[in-house]
Order: sequence, then structure tokens, then C-alpha cells
Amino acid sequence: MCCAISDKKHQVGVATKKNWLRERIAEGHIFRKLDEKGKVFIEYAPLETAWVPVHGDNYLYIYCLWVAGSFKGKGYAKSLIEYCINDAKEKGKSGVCILSSKKKKPFLADKKFLLKYGFEVVDTVKNEYELLALSFNGEKPYFSESVKEMRIIGQELTIYYGLQCPYIPNCIEQVQEYCTKNNIPLNLIAVDTLEKAKNLPCIFNNWAVFGTIALPRSQAKAPVTKSFNISTTRMAVFFLSISNLPLLS
Repeated sequence: MCCAISDKKHQVGVATKKNWLRERIAEGHIFRKLDEKGKVFIEYAPLETAWVPVHGDNYLYIYCLWVAGSFKGKGYAKSLIEYCINDAKEKGKSGVCILSSKKKKPFLADKKFLLKYGFEVVDTVKNEYELLALSFNGEKPYFSESVKEMRIIGQELTIYYGLQCPYIPNCIEQVQEYCTKNNIPLNLIAVDTLEKAKNLPCIFNNWAVFGTIALPRSQAKAPVTKSFNISTTRMAVFFLSISNLPLLS
């Protein structure tokens, strides 16, 4: 299933995603994949029922557009994005939107690719993350206010995790083991409803994690938090980060 299709270590997550998908199909969720054993797919849903902190009127939201390995350079990404755009038009949608970034990131859609199809930046967070939209009628989607600061109140390491990404269960297990071994307080919050997803304090949807670690007083005039807004592909970096930042005592 999607990017974890051939990864035996994440089959528990694959099963979890399949169950999540079954519940979403009736809501208009689309998962379109190349009929090959490879990572070539697009996943999108009506914005009103998309598990992301984004709002708008009658849009489709693209969760993921992925073409990997030997399938690159064969026009599959073009075919998938055009399929989604045409689907939106046929359904009378206001447009299509997707999360991207000011500078290219390996775990987000390529902004330059999307601009070629008429997408434009309609909202931003922290001058880093961008909401791109292709509008058919002038209507524009926007980020929830809850994500604007990309912060939470509290000193414990806090991770919001969802059910959509197959990598999440294994990564959560690794984090729990690490924090237990190193006596790091950990607060896990399951993003298991649409309402929670729409009001997340982080930009990423339910296939990513968010955490904070309080810096020691010696490094700040007042207790502050350092935010880690990461996709599961950057989990190794996350472990290195938390191992070098002691919590406030």
C-alpha cells in the first residue's frame, strides 16, 4: 500500500491504512495507483472530509502524489495530476489544493511541478510551508488558525500521530522505546477523528508527527519549546535531535 507497499517491517501499518481507507471511500476518498509493483500513486479526497488542518469550499485535497525509482521520468506524475484535475472539474469542484513548501523538501510535493499546472500559493505558515491551489472559480482554501504558530503549550515531548501513513505504527514504537530507555516524558496523541485532524497544531496531516522539547533555562530567558515538525522519512534526524536536547527539570 502506497510508499510502504513492499516493506515487510511496516505491514502492521499497511493493514491499519487499509482499514482507514475502507472507512473513507464512502466520503469520496480516491486512491489511484499504477497497476505495477511500484510506488506510483495519487491519493486525494474532498477537502471537507480530508484529515488535514485546511479549510475551503468544495475543493479536492491531494494528500500525496508519489512517483519513485525506475518509474520516474515516464510521465506518470503528469498523468496522475491531470487525472485528479479532470476529476475535480467533472465533479463540479471549486479547485484542487495540496501542501508544499517554499524550498523543496523530499517529503512534500514539488512546487515547481505544480506551478506548471496553474497552481498558486494561497496561504503560508512560518514563511516555509505553503498551501498551493488550482482554483476554477476564484475561491481559495486556507490553513486552520490552529497551525499558524506551529507550537503547543507544555514541556513534554508530544507527538500527534494518525492512521493514514503505514510507517506510523513502527515509528511510534521506536519513539516509545527510545524515550523509555532515556527517561524522556512522552505524550502521544492519536489523531483518530476528522475534528482532531482539522484542528491540529501542526502543518502536517495525519501521516506525520509533531513534537516539542523544552530547552533548558540556561539556553533561554524563559521556558520555551523547540518544535519538530517532521515526516516519518526524517525520523532518524528526530532521534538525533531529542537525544541532544535535555528537558526542563
